[in-house]
Amino acid sequence: MPSQSTGLLYALGAFSIFAVQDGISKHLGQYYPPVFVVMLRYWAFAVFAVILAARSHDGLKATMRSKRLLLQISRGVLLAAQIVLSIFSFKLVGLAHTHSIFACIPLIVAALSVPMLGEKVGWRRWCAILVGFIGVLIIINPGETGFDLTFLLTFVAAFMLALYGVMTRLASRTDTAMTSFFYTGVAGAAALTLVGPFYWVNMAPHDWLWMLALCITGMSGHYLLIRAFELADAASVQPFSYYQLVLVSIVGVTIYGEVLTAHMVFGAAIVIAAGLFTIWREQLTARKRRLQGL
Repeated sequence: MPSQSTGLLYALGAFSIFAVQDGISKHLGQYYPPVFVVMLRYWAFAVFAVILAARSHDGLKATMRSKRLLLQISRGVLLAAQIVLSIFSFKLVGLAHTHSIFACIPLIVAALSVPMLGEKVGWRRWCAILVGFIGVLIIINPGETGFDLTFLLTFVAAFMLALYGVMTRLASRTDTAMTSFFYTGVAGAAALTLVGPFYWVNMAPHDWLWMLALCITGMSGHYLLIRAFELADAASVQPFSYYQLVLVSIVGVTIYGEVLTAHMVFGAAIVIAAGLFTIWREQLTARKRRLQGL
């Protein structure tokens, strides 16, 4: 099988696992402090990152060397904080609603890439960004009951994940993917260890099994995603995040009794269409730059 096709299969597996992971995260977040849940998950993540780095071609010491250490640590801490906020959002807003708003992340990435990466975004992509945020307004439907302030939590989490994505692109200019992955796990675990123990609670015996499942899905999902990016281009992998939205919505409706309203589905469709257009235009622009450089 061609490497591109294999990479897309890895991406399919990764985002399927991430959907399951979010369902488990919501379950645990309903009964235990999200900071505590994420800290335990990150401890397993950090161990996994160290093992992968040690077994990599360059070895652990070389992997730890970063030309932008502060950036790497910052993005690792940022993602850990974002996951904590996401679990709060799963609990307060719902899985389906949260991921419907998260669908605008590629649009935020495109907007942030101008000041942070020095990239140019044409009028077509700016229009797509505007249309996408109109779709977000349709999802939250503020005219029906007024703006729910709990949605601010979801927006902050979405912005943080988009910022993490842009910072990862910035780091990739000087560091390897394995170095970025290493600091994602280790820096995040270190930051959570500073605050997580203050939220320590006794977990029910059966929930330790759910925590084990959360750690396993986290490690396996990230591993498959690494393999996907090794074999397939990023523009081909990104749209699978929308596939995760579908799976998460199914989990939210069937397991947690969430309700998909018409404005939520319609708004999500608009956001997804705008996001896919943005990804396509970004891929087209990158291809033109490569051809001009030949």
